[in-house]
Order: sequence, then C-alpha cells, then structure tokens
Amino acid sequence: MEYKITFKDYQQGLEEGKFIGVKCTSCNETIFPPAAVCRECGSTDLAPAELKGEGTLRTFTVIRVAPEGRRPPYVVAMAELDEGPWAMGNLIEMNPEDADMNLIGKRVRLGSHPVKGDTYSSDDIRVITFTLNAY
Repeated sequence: MEYKITFKDYQQGLEEGKFIGVKCTSCNETIFPPAAVCRECGSTDLAPAELKGEGTLRTFTVIRVAPEGRRPPYVVAMAELDEGPWAMGNLIEMNPEDADMNLIGKRVRLGSHPVKGDTYSSDDIRVITFTLNAY
C-alpha cells in the first residue's frame, strides 16, 4: 500500500504551519490527519490536500492527571475543521481553570508545537494545537 502523505511529510507540514490531509477522489471526503484509506468509503484513491487550519470547537476536557513528561492542568479539545474532519489537540493560550461550556461552538485556529519524545516514543514530534479566534 502506498501512502500519499507520509508521517514525515505531515510533520514537516506542521513545522511549516501547513495542515496536510488527504481528499478521497471516490467520495470527496477530506481526511485529517492523513490516512492511507478513506474512512468513509474505504477507497485508497486519495490525493494530498492542504487544509486552511480553522474550525469550530466541539468538545474538550481538562487533563488534571497527566502522562509522563506533561504538566497538568491542560485542555485537550476536538474541533470540527471547516473542510469536515474532526481533529484533536491541545487548546492553548488560556488558563485551563477558565475552561467551561461556553467554549463549545467557538471558532479556533490550528497550530502545532513540538513535544519531546519519552520512554515510549522514538523521537520528538509536533502535535496539533488550537487557539481561540478573536472574532
């Protein structure tokens, strides 16, 4: 099976401020992060697609007990991207103690930040972040 976008390509895109997914040429579904198979129809006919990096916050949780290498509290959120897929990442630039249900439905902008590898990972990676849009 040939991957249209490799993990290295995806990570490089994040480092450059690009959000690279794939678009299914069979059913037109957009997939982010990229995958080798369409989640909607199962097709492998996928083409690289750059997303604009904006969406709507749909749900979140405040992490109070964190895994190795992370300092709680912090907010993990899921946002529905304007192109359709949902993405998970950390909601940053806000006090986690201020996180309440008023966040649901707010517009967010995607970003990324580096995370150090730990005992269970082989290397440092970039992860998705969200910031609340000012408008």
